[in-house]
Amino acid sequence: MSAGDGRRVLARAGRRALVRLALPISLAAAGCSQGGSAGEDAGPPASATASTGVPAASASPPDPGPPPAPGPTAREGSAVARAPSSDALYVADEDHRAIHVVPLPLDPARPARAVALPGPPAQVLALGDRVLVTVRDPGLLVVLRPDPAAGLAEVARVALPPDAWGLAVTPDGGTALVTSAWAHKVSAVDLATAAPRWSIDVAREPRGVVVRADGAAAYVTHLVGAALTRVDGLAEAAPSARRVELPACPLRAPSGRALGASLGYAAALSDDGGRLYVARHALGAMGKDAWFGAATVDVLLTAGDAPLAPKHFGNMLFLRADRGAESEEIKLPGGPLAPFTQPRAIVYRKRTSTVLVAGEGDDLIAELDALSADPTLAVVRTYKVGAGYNPALPVASSCGAPAGIALSEDEATAWVFCRATYDVAELALDPMREGAPFTPEPPRTVRLGDEPIDAVVATGRRLFYNATDRIMSGGLGCAGCHPEGRDDGYVWHEAKINTAEGTAVNFVGVPENAPDEDRTKGYPRRTPMLAGRVGASGPYGWHAESPDLEDRIRNGFTLHRWGVMPKHEQVQLAARAGHVAAFLRRGLTPPPSRSRELTPEEARGREVFRSEEARCSRCHVPETGYTDRMAYPLLPKLAVRSDFDDEEKKEFKTPSLLFVGGTAPHFHDGSAGSLEELVERNGDRMGRTSHLTREERAALVAFLRTL
Repeated sequence: MSAGDGRRVLARAGRRALVRLALPISLAAAGCSQGGSAGEDAGPPASATASTGVPAASASPPDPGPPPAPGPTAREGSAVARAPSSDALYVADEDHRAIHVVPLPLDPARPARAVALPGPPAQVLALGDRVLVTVRDPGLLVVLRPDPAAGLAEVARVALPPDAWGLAVTPDGGTALVTSAWAHKVSAVDLATAAPRWSIDVAREPRGVVVRADGAAAYVTHLVGAALTRVDGLAEAAPSARRVELPACPLRAPSGRALGASLGYAAALSDDGGRLYVARHALGAMGKDAWFGAATVDVLLTAGDAPLAPKHFGNMLFLRADRGAESEEIKLPGGPLAPFTQPRAIVYRKRTSTVLVAGEGDDLIAELDALSADPTLAVVRTYKVGAGYNPALPVASSCGAPAGIALSEDEATAWVFCRATYDVAELALDPMREGAPFTPEPPRTVRLGDEPIDAVVATGRRLFYNATDRIMSGGLGCAGCHPEGRDDGYVWHEAKINTAEGTAVNFVGVPENAPDEDRTKGYPRRTPMLAGRVGASGPYGWHAESPDLEDRIRNGFTLHRWGVMPKHEQVQLAARAGHVAAFLRRGLTPPPSRSRELTPEEARGREVFRSEEARCSRCHVPETGYTDRMAYPLLPKLAVRSDFDDEEKKEFKTPSLLFVGGTAPHFHDGSAGSLEELVERNGDRMGRTSHLTREERAALVAFLRTL
């Protein structure tokens, strides 16, 4: 037996052990939490148990067998899609505002064709005779058809709420569902008539959308928060939306805690529809040096909308995987705790019962066991796509920040679009057959376009997504907290940590991420939005402590890590900060906004905002981005949150109000969950609002949402 065969057999043994360990507790948890009437959802598939939808354990996993017969392409959008004829790929390139038609088989000598679009595309989905594309600004669903001369020819445009992003079609192919991220909407489009059917409001930053196999409901992921949204009645004129709880990474959470999540860009369904896989970042998950938490793939049982993995309590066996390789405690099989960083895309591979996840932060594709209670603890293989790393600024010059995955018909090949370097990589996937040795090979790549701005911004873009440069952070890239330059909606703990090198001030996801001897609650620090807000020369920081943006970025490098940055590495901060600052100012795209006439209520709110009685505009100066960038004490001071320490400094910089309507929660400590709550609780703390009537407060909130 070869070494490769041996590793594969051991990996399968580990997967079997993990499934056996997971089943007793998972079944009990699912049975207690599913609820609902017997007829509420379609029953579980025949291959699942009658009550839970969890596949039964077997002595050994079945051989994958021959490749599946050719079938339809995916029903969910991605940054890259395979044509049903398998003769081309379609790649959505936001920065070049184009769809690239890439000939297959992939060959650098065969150039791709760029098809210009009316705005930056987010996702693409290839149907039998049509190609659907979401366009962010203006919000559109563009319907195209393959064309021998042009590559793609436009058939129709459907106007949608701004920031159209995620895309999926119903099983009958008659309806497209589109998420609009900034507008927090989900819309349905009749593909026969190219007309919108309905649009409903959901929680912040909806992104990925998948439709159940019965076509009756859809699940929506969110960039902010752990909960999903389920939309029922897709065929009706007035569908309904409800929240579905899916705690992040419960097996690695502190005892009894339900963790939040971010980076919920995508989800995938198992082939039988019984399991929904959601790739994201678990804020505060336990792990060795995991100050920020850990990447996760959380599993929802769709026959009842119950999480597969149970919540961790006490010293339950599962948590022992987070103790590190040197621990004597029992560990679950499967390899590293976080096999990828900053998940961006996920696909289900039917022939091997695995999921493939694109790790934006570390330029790789991770293949995980889809039968596991926690797939990230059952790593089957990782495939490195990034290459050409600069020794001075160690980021990939080829296939950096993978953002989308498409599978071949036989699922033997994956194509990956890398958004930081504008190229496509072709990966040969492990067939996972006994006696079939497999050695990953460097991927074949094709470059789709040049940097649209300049080399300084190009380097800043690659640094912004990168999580492997130890100078910049301890394992999480800028985009890990500031996705697309926006924010994760999270309030971090700024805590003092004692290390062998000295005392450091670091962010941690939850207090339990810090060592026991250093356990403090820390000061609350809500992640600020960057896109469209960093044009000023300075100052920056919640206390206005940084004179300019570059200094703020350098300070951020020391906060976003574990422990003290060695002095010999600190001299390398300036170059990185300069590149990142250039990208933040010239490479990020602010959320879409439209100049329009204000409604009577909004106009009344503007009058209140500018009035001498309210004094809002004295500090939130409209001419300078609705901030004077000065620090003032908040008096009376905000109540100390029970999960944080009271801090010594009372002065906080006036935050910009640009895009404030889409960045809840508010205040530096995130204590105001909405603009309504912020204005209601303000009193005379910021300006003077205690005298306002209920109608005037509502008008003020309406105006703030227009900024």
